[in-house]
Amino acid sequence: MSAAAPIAVSVDGHGTVSALLLAPADASACYVFAHGAGAGMAHSFMASLAEALAGRRIATLRFNFPALERGSRRPDPPPVAHAAVRAAVAEARRRLPALPLLAGGKSFGGRMSSQAQALAPLDGVRGLVFVGFPLHPAGKPGAERAQHLRDVACPMLFLQGTRDDLADLALLRSAIAPLGSRATLRVFDDADHAFHVRASSGQDDSQVREALADAIADWAARLP
Repeated sequence: MSAAAPIAVSVDGHGTVSALLLAPADASACYVFAHGAGAGMAHSFMASLAEALAGRRIATLRFNFPALERGSRRPDPPPVAHAAVRAAVAEARRRLPALPLLAGGKSFGGRMSSQAQALAPLDGVRGLVFVGFPLHPAGKPGAERAQHLRDVACPMLFLQGTRDDLADLALLRSAIAPLGSRATLRVFDDADHAFHVRASSGQDDSQVREALADAIADWAARLP
């Protein structure tokens, strides 16, 4: 498999950020895959999931948010993060114009993508994929972070672990129930917010990543 190609994405008013495009020759879709608040696009989880998706004919465009590009540990405010998501989507559309697009990402990246989509649809995006939607801060259950999802008209895939301390599953199910058929929830037994599983679960982290990739590819194949 070819390596991810380094590219640059210009974010309106916020400079240029680094990005990585991994596009198999037979790609059937492209996922604009935003990173979480604690680690950038090159994190091993992001890289391994991108590689697994490439094996399932899904290209990925990973990118850094501007704050991380500058080396800051503090996440960008939502308007800046939204601008970065829009810029990355536009770059994916420019480079892979024949492919349907998915957007979303890990934790913070997924939430920022959904907020952007709720404010104004992302051009060419047919669905959103959340790899661990951060419904609430750890130890502070609530569903306020899901309120904007009612303004998202496209299909959404939620991939959640049963030990995710940022998403109580009962609260998440209640929050997405009003979305009806637009929302699909896939639950991963024993996985935490980082999709790490304990040895006692009978599986390992690499198997979970493969299952995540399967879930994304299967769902994407059924999109209208």
